[in-house]
Amino acid sequence: MLHDFELAGRRVRLWQRTGESYEHVLMKALGYAIFVEEFPGLEIEQRVGLRYKPDLVARGRNGFEQRFAFWGECGQNAVRKTNWLLKHAGVARLVLFKIITNTAALVAELRAAVDARYREPGRLIVINFTGDIAQRTRERRIARVAESWYTKTIV
Repeated sequence: MLHDFELAGRRVRLWQRTGESYEHVLMKALGYAIFVEEFPGLEIEQRVGLRYKPDLVARGRNGFEQRFAFWGECGQNAVRKTNWLLKHAGVARLVLFKIITNTAALVAELRAAVDARYREPGRLIVINFTGDIAQRTRERRIARVAESWYTKTIV
């Protein structure tokens, strides 16, 4: 199913694949709306030649050290994948987008599993949307994502 959004003044069309939830599509859209101003080259679901395909990505400019200025993962994401991305993919900032009730447990798990050297301040972030985010955004015209729609935790 094709979903048509207006995000930060841009028309964005996202395809919902078989088995993919609307919430997953919505998190990609909202993540895009939050970060496209900071990362104007932000792309949605573009292959990058690695074992993993990002939901959101902005390529870096400084060689391998910052091969990807931004990498966004929406919904379920294994800690193993998070570790791999931070250790091997040259990701300057990794943002995990969620719609969950207990971010404290996730953040504690990430802090325990990901070595501190791979999560220097601001490099690993969890953005958790409110449980009613689909209702709040039902018109799909999102000029900007209100800060009251999510919590942001630096891991």
